[in-house]
Formats: sequence, C-alpha cells, structure tokens
Amino acid sequence: MMKKMLSYLLIIAGLALIAMPYVKEWYYDQEQRRLLENIDHDRFADAAGKSDLLLAESYKRLSNLLSQEAETNDPGPESLSATQFAEDPKAIAVIRIDSIDVKLPVLEGATTRNMKYAAVHMTETVALGEIGNSAIAAHRAHTKGRLFNRLGELKVGDTITVEQKDRVLEYAVYKISVVLPTDMSVLNSNETDSILTLITCDPITNPTHRLIVQAKM
Repeated sequence: MMKKMLSYLLIIAGLALIAMPYVKEWYYDQEQRRLLENIDHDRFADAAGKSDLLLAESYKRLSNLLSQEAETNDPGPESLSATQFAEDPKAIAVIRIDSIDVKLPVLEGATTRNMKYAAVHMTETVALGEIGNSAIAAHRAHTKGRLFNRLGELKVGDTITVEQKDRVLEYAVYKISVVLPTDMSVLNSNETDSILTLITCDPITNPTHRLIVQAKM
C-alpha cells in the first residue's frame, strides 16, 4: 500500500513539474492583461533632479536585470501575497509595435518585479514625448512573442507607438545595434529630437550584449 501511494505521489509531483511552466505563463498573461486594463496615465511624470551619476547607476542596475533570464528570476505566483497585489503599480503607458505583434504595459522604474510582466521606463531618462532620450527596457523571454522576444525582427523604418493620456506618440526606427552592457552612449541625446531607445538582452540565452533599437518621434 505504501509503495502504491509513493508511486502516486511521484506521478503527481512529476505532473506538477511539467505543468509549472504553463501555470507561470498563464499567470504572466493575466498580470499583463490586468495592467493593460488599469492604465494610470496621470502617473507618468518626468524624473526630477536627473544627473549623469544617477543615470549611470540606473543603467548598471538595468543591465544586471537584463543579464538574468526572464523565466528564471521570477519567484512565481505562489509567493505573492494579497498585500503585494494591492501594492502593484499601475501601467503608465502602452507600447505597441504592430510589425512584431507587441502590445505591452509600461511601468515606471526598472525593477525585478516590474520586468516580470511588462516593459519599464528608466526613471532617470526623460519622459516619453519630451525632447531628449527616453529609454524603455524589457526582457527577451524564451516564449515567442512574450515581452521583447521578437525585438530582433524590427527593421529601420518600422513604427513604434506609445499610447498615453489624450495622445498617441509615433516613433520611426532609425538605428538598430548590438552593444556591450556597459555602453551608455545609447542614452545620448540632443536638444532637438525626441528619441525612444528600446533595450533588451542579446542573445536570448546567456546574454552577453544588449540589443538596442532607437527611434525618433
């Protein structure tokens, strides 16, 4: 009887391990959907008191986060309490890239939690639509179509759309590059253009570089 029960338990444990990736995938999708349905456009404010030092520190933190694979840095839904759900930030914008079928909520601040389900705006860069260089980052998940997984398919001339309160911003891709994680030149700006810089890891597995897509409004 004990051997039979042990066999059942082993079968159940095996099925649970097989099902876990699908459960997490469902959970990620639910969180994305929740964020897209609860956009808080008014919370998108320009970062005050930016400095080169803060920007460098922020970019270093972001680079470290991107070095982690999207599926492996997630504690999973079982570790999230009701209090944590209540404290979840609302999305501040939606980024759409129709050519690669991307529609993602954008959260303010590059943190581990924010990057599990959404793209993030680097707080130390200018607000979207302002003159300067605004950076948005996301993981390149292994599952095709999730987060910035297909960012490498973009081409010069493609359109990136950002939806905010009472306005839709359209950017045209003008440069695509692969750089070292320490290369901060991708955040350079001028006094005339509104630049959008998308940042993700490259390659998808064991990333050593950053894939950068830059567009002008």
